[in-house]
Amino acid sequence: MADEPLSPVFQIQRIYLKDLSLEQPNSPQILLEQGQPQVEINLGLGAEPIADGVYEVTVTATVTTKVNDKVLFLVEAKQGGIFEIRNIPEDQLQPIVGIACPGIIYPYLRAIVSDVCTRAGFPPVLLAEVNFQAMFEAQQAQAAGAAPSNGSGIITSV
Repeated sequence: MADEPLSPVFQIQRIYLKDLSLEQPNSPQILLEQGQPQVEINLGLGAEPIADGVYEVTVTATVTTKVNDKVLFLVEAKQGGIFEIRNIPEDQLQPIVGIACPGIIYPYLRAIVSDVCTRAGFPPVLLAEVNFQAMFEAQQAQAAGAAPSNGSGIITSV
């Protein structure tokens, strides 16, 4: 009985908004300027163990919108999740933390960014769907060709 393998565990403990910021550094003057806004979106991923078999995974979106090279608004949102992941082989743990967990968190982040932009008086910014598997595989390929950035094999920035 003692030699039986333990059942794998993957549970969401909590999904939460970890950080949120909105800046309009050139308001109100920039609101009077005419021009097509340029939107730049950057995503970042993070993961770290916080207890035995428990991981915090975060997805961060930074949205910078400019008109005529002046910042109209900047939104930075970090959505977090706490996941219990136990009895999973090490070769399967990294894909779960780097693909499955961000995929669960990301829809919440998309909603937050859209809502904040709308509440700030701007049209909503709709973040595109993200293929976290492709991002993870690209990061793994990059890590295989160069020294790993943090040694964990987990995506930490995109």
